[in-house]
Amino acid sequence: MISPISDDDRLMIRLQEGDRAAFDEIVEKWQGKLIGYFIRISRDRQLSEDLAQETLLKIYSQSWDYLPLGRFRSWLFRIAHNLFIDDYRKRSHDALIRAARGRTDDGTQAVDLLLADAVALDENLHRSEVLSCIQEALDEIPEVQRSVFVLHYFEEIPLDEVCEIMETPLATTKSRLRLAKEKLAEKLTFRGLHLRPET
Repeated sequence: MISPISDDDRLMIRLQEGDRAAFDEIVEKWQGKLIGYFIRISRDRQLSEDLAQETLLKIYSQSWDYLPLGRFRSWLFRIAHNLFIDDYRKRSHDALIRAARGRTDDGTQAVDLLLADAVALDENLHRSEVLSCIQEALDEIPEVQRSVFVLHYFEEIPLDEVCEIMETPLATTKSRLRLAKEKLAEKLTFRGLHLRPET
């Protein structure tokens, strides 16, 4: 079944027809979201801004490769994810994990989703402290698991789209998400937060 043409598809069609204003609209709509995504998986503000810009430039240069089938978000984040992996491989693991932390977004939606599966062991643990615990723990799990977790919880992308973005089977994606939550649960317990196991 073919998905209906989305507003993003229409922007891409305009871009393919040579309308530069369409690209400006894409940048305005997606640049902040891309920066937020990269910050959550890299913890590095400057790197995130650079990768977001590089992603958008690839969108522009590869616009003719895009088919308007209602899957723009998956296509966009697949490009973003691949750029991050390429950059990740160029850097040492320790350098990336310990990258300078910039100012991050509040993460309200992600925390709401995550806390639906969480129980604070310390009743005095404030929301901001919970988010800080989650972000610190995310730094300590493997990149592929962190990426699945961030895409699903922070970017609110369904697992079938996460599969497209990371180019992995659904079973693999589910397994990585489960492992991410298990490792986070272990690390967060030491920080006063308990995640309920998957049911």
